[in-house]
Amino acid sequence: MDTDKAYLLGLIIGGGVFGNAEDVFSIRLPYKKWGSYLANPQRAGEIAGDILRKVGQMFRAVYNLSVQYETTPGGTWIILCEGDTILVKNDLVHYGIVCEGELRGNVDISQVVLDLVDDNLKRRFIAGLADTIGSMAKSQRRFTDEHQIISFEIKGYNFKFVCDLCRLLYSINCVPDQINWNHPNIHCTNDPYYAQWNKGFKLRILLDQYAQFGAFAFRTKAETSNENRRLQRGTHEAEICETREIHITPSTVHPAENDIRLPEVIRGGHYIHFRHFCAVMGCEHAPYCKIREQFSHLGELINPFPILHKDNYLQIEEIVQSDPLLAERDYDIENVSVASLMETYNDNRNALLYGISDNNGYPMSEVLQAVAYVLANDEELAGKRPKGYIQIIERHLSNNENLCVEIRKPDLLTPLVIVGNGRGALIGAKNPEVYERLVTTSPENEYKLLVRQITEEDLQNAN
Repeated sequence: MDTDKAYLLGLIIGGGVFGNAEDVFSIRLPYKKWGSYLANPQRAGEIAGDILRKVGQMFRAVYNLSVQYETTPGGTWIILCEGDTILVKNDLVHYGIVCEGELRGNVDISQVVLDLVDDNLKRRFIAGLADTIGSMAKSQRRFTDEHQIISFEIKGYNFKFVCDLCRLLYSINCVPDQINWNHPNIHCTNDPYYAQWNKGFKLRILLDQYAQFGAFAFRTKAETSNENRRLQRGTHEAEICETREIHITPSTVHPAENDIRLPEVIRGGHYIHFRHFCAVMGCEHAPYCKIREQFSHLGELINPFPILHKDNYLQIEEIVQSDPLLAERDYDIENVSVASLMETYNDNRNALLYGISDNNGYPMSEVLQAVAYVLANDEELAGKRPKGYIQIIERHLSNNENLCVEIRKPDLLTPLVIVGNGRGALIGAKNPEVYERLVTTSPENEYKLLVRQITEEDLQNAN
C-alpha cells in the first residue's frame, strides 16, 4: 500500500460501479448542483482538470488504466477507467470486496483499514472518499453558516461501512459531528405513514475539524472548503461522543423499523438518538451511560401513534378505518373555536388538550400545526408543511375571529382527528405511563429497545 493506491481505493469504494465489461468500470461523483456546468462553469472546468491531471495520472501509474469523463446536466460526473482492469479487481478481491454493482452499498472496508498503517495512508484513503461522496454544499451546515460541514453521503443500508468509516476518522483525531443513519427513526420521527424514509446516510464532520486532520486531492474541493469556512466568524472543534450532551425529542414507532434491508443488529429496534445506534453496534466511542440514562423515561420519548400526520381527508379516513384500534373508537365531534385554541397555547405552550390526567393529552403545538394545515390556502403550504403555522392561524383569525375547526376526540387516547378544507391530520397523545409499558430491551443486546404494539387494554388501563 502506498499513498496513491490508498487514495484510489477510497475513490473506487466511494463511487465505483462495476458491470459485466472486463475492460472498463466507472466512478460516479454525485456532485449535483455544486458540480454542474450550468451552475458554475468555472468550477466544472477545474473538476475536469482534477480528473484528468490527478486521477488520470494516478490510475496510469498504479493500474495502467486510462481515464475519461462524462457529465450529466444534474451535476453528476462519471469517470470511465478503461484498459485491463485485472489489477484493480485483484486488489479489491484481496480486501474482500466483490466487484459487482455500486460498491459502497455493500462494501466492507475493515480489511482495507488494516493496511492503512499510518495517518498519511488513512488521510489519503479518506481523501478518495471525500472527493467522491463528500458534499460541501452550503446547505451542509449545523443550523447556521457559523458551523460549516462536510457530509459523507452514502446510499443503501450498509451500517457497518458507516461505523467503520467513523472509527477510521476517529483514529486520525477527525471527530465526526453527527451521523444521520438510514433509518426511519432518523428520517421521519413524527410520522409512521411516511414511506420515503430511506434517504441514505450522512456522516457529517465540521469543516474546521476536517481541514486540520483530513485531506482532499481535488483542488476544487479544497477551495470550496476554504470558501465555506470563511463564512464562519470563528473556528470550531468537535467534541468526542463520550462527553457530548445528548438532546432527545420524542419519536414515533415506524413499521419500517422491521425492514428486511436493515442489518439484523439494527432491525426490529427503536432508536431515540443517532448515538443510540452506535451503542447498539458496540462502538467504543458511544456514550453508553448517557443513552442508558434516557431509558428511565422512555414513555416520554417513544410514541406508538403518529406524533403528527397530515394528508388529504380521504387518506385520513382510510387510515382510521383500516386500523381496528382507531376505527372502533367513539368520536365526540366538535366545532372548536380557533381563537380559544390560540388562547390556550399562549397561556401555556406545553399544555395538553383533552387529557385524562395532568400527564397525558394532545400537545398544543402539534394541534395548532394541524389546525394551520387544514386552514391554509395552497400558497401557504410547502407540500404538506405550513409556512409558519402560528402566522397562518393569526392571518385567518384576523379575517374571521369566529373561525372554528372540526375536531374529533376519541373515547380513548388514540390519535385526535382534525379535518377541514379537504384535508385532515392525526395527532398522537402524550401518554408516558402507558407507553412505558410497551418498551423492553432485547435479550441479545441491552441497548436495543423493542416496542410492542399498543392495545385497547393498554389504553383502558391508563391512569
